[in-house]
Amino acid sequence: MQATERRFPGESDDYHRARQELLGAEIELRRQIEALAVQRRALPAGGEPAEDYVFDEWDTRVGSVRQVRHSELFEAGRDDLFIYSFMFKPGPHGQPLEVPCPICTSIIDGVDGAVPHITQRIGFAVVAKAPIERFAAHARARGWRNVRPLSSANTTYNFDYQAESAEGEQFAMATTFQRHGSAIRHVWSSELWYVPPEEGQNPRHVDFMWPMWSVFDRTAVGRGSDWMPQLSYEPAAPCSGRRT
Repeated sequence: MQATERRFPGESDDYHRARQELLGAEIELRRQIEALAVQRRALPAGGEPAEDYVFDEWDTRVGSVRQVRHSELFEAGRDDLFIYSFMFKPGPHGQPLEVPCPICTSIIDGVDGAVPHITQRIGFAVVAKAPIERFAAHARARGWRNVRPLSSANTTYNFDYQAESAEGEQFAMATTFQRHGSAIRHVWSSELWYVPPEEGQNPRHVDFMWPMWSVFDRTAVGRGSDWMPQLSYEPAAPCSGRRT
């Protein structure tokens, strides 16, 4: 890579050289990301779903539950579908799935605003095993305006697509499908979840749709070893400096 002479205020020669080395590594990573995308698109056709899953959806127009089939999630004229599997945890004393995952919530908080752009090209839905009344209430509480929350409570979708263990534990999972005429095929899932991460890392299998970590990665403080998103935070401390 040819070094650039662009400089930032006050930087030393050592910093400038180190930054050029880093830029070279970033260029290589960009190439690798594109090569992986090409390889992913070149996958042969995956398997057909075992059934046309019937999901529950909260119909806000009439205030009741309606059913929508997996095949109906494909947008008109768009043959690709992205589904994010959203985790809920059991409530107190082993009650049904009632507690929304803060991590999944953080992801969908960030994605919600992008959905009107995403759905110009593909279908997009968020599926949870929790009852639709609970999931829809969480969506309203978070102020999601664009995401389509669905419940898979009465289907085997989560288990079939590796978002649920045999014991019923839920996992975050991104899954894509493509429609070929009347047939639907599985394309890809974020299986990196099942690969043991290297020391000091987390699985990072859905980081591609979670911009928060990419922002942290560009800072000196980084991701940190113990910070994780929460459903709510303490109010920020007031500024102690003088205002002029």
